Amino acid sequence: MAGTNGKGSICAFLEAGLTAAGVRCGLYTSPHLISWTERIRIDSTPIAAAQLRRILESLQPVGLRFDLTPFELVTAAAFVAFAEAGVAVAVLEVGLGGRLDATTCHPRRSLIGFAAIGLDHAEVLGPTEAAIAAEKAAVLSPGCRAFSAPQRADVTAVLNREAQRLGAELQWVNPLEPAGWTLGLPGAVQRSNGAVALALLQALASEGWPIPAAAMRRGLAAARWPGRLQPWRWRGRALLLDGAHNLPAAERLRAELDSDPGRHGLSPGPRHWVIGLLASKQGPALLEALLAPLDRAWLVPVPGHTSWELPALLAARPALAGQLLAAPDLETALLAAGEAAPGPVVVAGSLYLLGSLLAG
Repeated sequence: MAGTNGKGSICAFLEAGLTAAGVRCGLYTSPHLISWTERIRIDSTPIAAAQLRRILESLQPVGLRFDLTPFELVTAAAFVAFAEAGVAVAVLEVGLGGRLDATTCHPRRSLIGFAAIGLDHAEVLGPTEAAIAAEKAAVLSPGCRAFSAPQRADVTAVLNREAQRLGAELQWVNPLEPAGWTLGLPGAVQRSNGAVALALLQALASEGWPIPAAAMRRGLAAARWPGRLQPWRWRGRALLLDGAHNLPAAERLRAELDSDPGRHGLSPGPRHWVIGLLASKQGPALLEALLAPLDRAWLVPVPGHTSWELPALLAARPALAGQLLAAPDLETALLAAGEAAPGPVVVAGSLYLLGSLLAG
């Protein structure tokens, strides 16, 4: 599964559909929220810490010989774990890009899904959506079948061009109709993610896999994926958690909350946020996308990571001076925002921030 935003959600839909059909499934995703074991799942269960440690230790000679990165080592561990478990289908989420991603070393990538492609990791993948799409389109292989929901025009052109060049079959799917499908993941964008997952499940069924339509429907309804429009309680206070860690995700989150705030338990009027932004992200643009004029936000450092700080953000966006406050840590920010907010506080900006909150 390749793309910028929505890869993990499509993978979750796929895993749930395969599980509902009784097909033994391995799932590899990144990043994790709390534990590295989340990245490798077999039959919907995270790998045991002891098993992951054993596999990683056995891979150390290979890792040292080829100077593998931690991501490459864990990818190799996933392949070993799937082989040991004898999974029938492996669902792989591409990490960064696609052309040079460790997951593309898998020799059989006959079915590919594309999530929404947008600007993120531009310092590595390129400065435009088209350049990033070219990196991500490299997951295609000759003769494979690929599926994507609608993309931006420049991204669409790149995917079509690369599919034609490789002799791959690329099909475009429309978002699922709200009235026809129950989805386990909230948010309008999940209708597009669910449509890609459904197309992939149908493709597997057409190849002879025992995945009846009823199992597909049950799977889409049963899917769960933490940190995406997730209700949460912290010391009795209501929160709404969403990573929204890049500009396209921030824009979608704002549009989602504005379209039907009552669906997510938010009160009418200005919203209260706790936000942590990695220094590598487009911090000022992310804040502009997330905050309405009367909103208030508490900026916190993302634990263990270099983060945007208040002076630099205000230097870039002086107009935010009346809305943005600094807090030394997540607990302080949650207490302050909870006292000021009439309804749930929205926590966003980094999946690592959510992981530290969910870890307790």
